Amino acid sequence: VILSGGLNCAAGYVLLSRETVCKTSKFAFAMAVGILKAYEKMPMLNSACILLIGSDIEQQQQLADAILKEERTFRIKIHLATSLPLPSSMDALRPRIDLVVFLINLHSKKSLTTVEMSLPYLDKNLFIGKVYFLATGAARREHCSVEMYDVKKLADAYCSPVLFMELESEKSRSVTAERLIEVLRIAAGHVPGMSSVFLSSLLMPFHRDSDDF
Repeated sequence: VILSGGLNCAAGYVLLSRETVCKTSKFAFAMAVGILKAYEKMPMLNSACILLIGSDIEQQQQLADAILKEERTFRIKIHLATSLPLPSSMDALRPRIDLVVFLINLHSKKSLTTVEMSLPYLDKNLFIGKVYFLATGAARREHCSVEMYDVKKLADAYCSPVLFMELESEKSRSVTAERLIEVLRIAAGHVPGMSSVFLSSLLMPFHRDSDDF
């Protein structure tokens, strides 16, 4: 099922879409879905596509809206998904994904579980600078049911950066959106001399041990 709507902005046409997989038999499910590939499609001219994945639909939409409000010099397409895998029936319509962001709400164990179950459906080449974990809710630690250590450990296991940001206020959403737009710009190859691999390496420590957490 895909719900989509277009928005005309100064930077061009922006597509918002929501992708979900309907329940079906195990055999049909295996035939209908596949691994999300990194480089099977050509890049779009002066455009970039970001895929936001998370179980909190409201949080996704708030972040997507914040991204669209920010000024930018290139066209952005945002795809929203509650989980992976995505239906292969939509592969032909889906553009090349330049950046995958997993949203983890530290106040929801389901949020972390959804991300853990979705990760195997990503091509290993995406983990070379094109996958980020975005954890929210750390500011209210008394309400957290997910430990920051567990999120860092998950990100470490997949060699991907984790960003601890907030989405509760309009200002915090704007800051988060600005950060993601800059990451997306680099991941899509719009910054000469800067690669997504180099950026992700800068955002990850050289070594980690339990004392660092």
